[in-house]
Amino acid sequence: MEKQQQELYSRVFSRFDEDGDGRLSPDELRRCIESMGCGGGMTEAEAEEAVALMDSDGDGLLCFDDFVRVVDGVGEEERDRDLKGAFEMYVEGSGRDCITPKSLRRMLSRLGERRTVDQCQRMIALFDLNGDGVLNLDEFKAMMTNLH
Repeated sequence: MEKQQQELYSRVFSRFDEDGDGRLSPDELRRCIESMGCGGGMTEAEAEEAVALMDSDGDGLLCFDDFVRVVDGVGEEERDRDLKGAFEMYVEGSGRDCITPKSLRRMLSRLGERRTVDQCQRMIALFDLNGDGVLNLDEFKAMMTNLH
């Protein structure tokens, strides 16, 4: 984790550790996640479940390292939802659950980039892990992760 990210998490952790015990209760975690705008908030039950799953020492509270794992996990879920939404834009109208050279060409055209089907085939081939000539959701995620 980058130093700036660590410092930010530390400040956020300290702010929501209302009783100053160096640990977050499920309720403190829920208020923290809501205030950060991560993943649309958390219900009380979700916060209790997150604490139960991520609590490394079994005391029913999250230490700082546990907290970082929870916050990073919420960010990953949000990224996955965003990538799935983007993937669906590319497959729209293709009648398949994958990005074909033609569906890629159509989406790039909507974005103002002109490409031939052959060019799109070559683009897909770079990330086509199973060699079927199209991109499934997992291959699309790998592609987008490598581009950023």
